[in-house]
Amino acid sequence: MKRNRGVLRGLVIILAVFGSAALTLAQEVPITPPQPSVPEVFTLQGQFVRIAHNNEGFVTLGYRAANQEVGKEWMLLDVGLTLLNGAKDYTLKRDALTVTTPDGNKVLLATQKEFMEAGYLKALNRRAQVSQDSVNYFPPKANQPCALRFFAPAGQIAFDQVDLSEQRACFGKLYFRIPGGIQTGQHWLNVKFASSEVQVPFRVLTEEEEKVLRKQWKELKKQHEATMKGE
Repeated sequence: MKRNRGVLRGLVIILAVFGSAALTLAQEVPITPPQPSVPEVFTLQGQFVRIAHNNEGFVTLGYRAANQEVGKEWMLLDVGLTLLNGAKDYTLKRDALTVTTPDGNKVLLATQKEFMEAGYLKALNRRAQVSQDSVNYFPPKANQPCALRFFAPAGQIAFDQVDLSEQRACFGKLYFRIPGGIQTGQHWLNVKFASSEVQVPFRVLTEEEEKVLRKQWKELKKQHEATMKGE
């Protein structure tokens, strides 16, 4: 499994880099830097990849598929989870995962029954496979791959929980059924750990915002890497 051993150093960029990204984009399209309501660190790992953590939990998020499904009710997120800093092993259950939409609504993770009734979302998964981003970015201690199996196709077993530890790099797909369809604007993936919460910001872009992001991304990455080298 490929892992980015330097990712924790990259996290020192925190709001400064994310804020500068937002300000750069704002030259053409107004975008407000996201403000989590909990203490945490977050950064950009790719155009549609985010990483956030606190002293207990670590979350990676890929949301390109969600960005491509504006107006549709099913949101697909690629997610990785692990623990940090000597945190005790923790069993994370389905109700610990929610998405906050731009209108402030908090949406629960879909159930396996809903997933089955939706036909296992085969078309959505096919579209997502074409442009999927890796979320295989974990701290060095997390060197034991494990799967998030909250959803499973016919003939396979889904689980309502996953056992997390510092050594386990757990990743998989999460599905949320969004009332009224996916909106453009600021979203948050909320992950409750044993004693804290991590809120991963992700913005579903308008077509114009996405054009600007594509134009500015190389420069943003240069700023990101320069900051890392200066640490």
